[in-house]
Amino acid sequence: MYKGATNLKDLKYLQYFEDLLQETDNELVRQAQDEGNLAIGYTCYHMPEVLLNLKGCFSVRVRAPRTGSIDIATYYMSNYTCEFARSLLERAIEGGYQFLDAFAGVDACSAMNRCYEHMEALNTCTKEKFFMTHLDIPYKVEDYNVNQMVKQTRLRFLDVLHETYGIDTSDDALREAVERHNEVCRIISEIGDLRKLDNPPITGYEFHVLCLASYCCPKYLIVDKLKETLDEIKNRQVDEKPWFRARVSVVGSEIDDLDFTRLLEEAGAMVVSDRYCFGSTPGREEIVLEEGKDVLEQICRHYMTTSQCARYMADEKVIGRRELANKLALEYGAEGIIYEQMKFCDFWAFERALVSHIMENDYGWPVLSIDRPYNVHNSGQLRTRFQAFVEALEIKRIQKEKKGAS
Repeated sequence: MYKGATNLKDLKYLQYFEDLLQETDNELVRQAQDEGNLAIGYTCYHMPEVLLNLKGCFSVRVRAPRTGSIDIATYYMSNYTCEFARSLLERAIEGGYQFLDAFAGVDACSAMNRCYEHMEALNTCTKEKFFMTHLDIPYKVEDYNVNQMVKQTRLRFLDVLHETYGIDTSDDALREAVERHNEVCRIISEIGDLRKLDNPPITGYEFHVLCLASYCCPKYLIVDKLKETLDEIKNRQVDEKPWFRARVSVVGSEIDDLDFTRLLEEAGAMVVSDRYCFGSTPGREEIVLEEGKDVLEQICRHYMTTSQCARYMADEKVIGRRELANKLALEYGAEGIIYEQMKFCDFWAFERALVSHIMENDYGWPVLSIDRPYNVHNSGQLRTRFQAFVEALEIKRIQKEKKGAS
């Protein structure tokens, strides 16, 4: 178990959550299914997570932990597609997602579309009532786009879920799901906000574990442990001197690999904000529902409005992503920003290359820009780049302090 700061007392459930994250089909997933609940897999924030957690269901954000060779998936999808999509297909071909009762996909990027297509064509999930669905995701947020999303979500997912499994998809059921979802969001957000402190009682790695578990495990089976962990962190004793050498914000594409954060914090950086897919921003904001308005429309609008995916190309979304990255870095006391992307990610390749320069030149942030494989393992190249970035931030801080003292 790696937790980052050696001066902090071990969290009671950290190893437990780490062990759960070693498998997609973990012991809590099996327990929830044994209790009669349906496991619904999904890959993307565009699919409203809360709808996969209606009574009788639970969401599993699909990953491929401990991925080795992806040669078979590469044969189907080529070398020049995102390793995340190829890793998921490889795991599916191996039979790793046979436990799923349904798969809620979205047509958000070409690589993931091909992954879904191959999963269906190769019949990688064989339960009798299993279904896979796809929602088409728009490029901007206008009323007509939201209406389109609502109709698709109703017809392609909720109606199919009700007809296939008899799940209650009424407005009352949706509201109950939102309440349960918001409880987990409040806990994760409160833990995450502790990173704003000058000397946080939690490391970025520990937060990554807790946040990731909230996506990958049945929420009703971990919510009590998350509450207890929050209380434990609040009462944690910290040394007078912080364990880290620099504070950084991470922005970019999908990160479900704990080794990424481990490598970064071993280099002396504290990850204080996580604006990436599988992170807490977006993903762990509460959904606010108003009385008298359509519930499903409010849910879909929430996800479309809060999404920070580089797929959204309207001017207000493009500028909004930069503004949010700047806001989070300031709010959480970051000294620099790391822009990262999965290799061959079409949308984030353009975003990272352009915006990493904009954040440095227009906003004044020190920026490290990297592309990376799906699983970083113990990448010597990444470790070296992380160490160099931390040293550069330290030098910048020392120079600023000297200038202020003179």
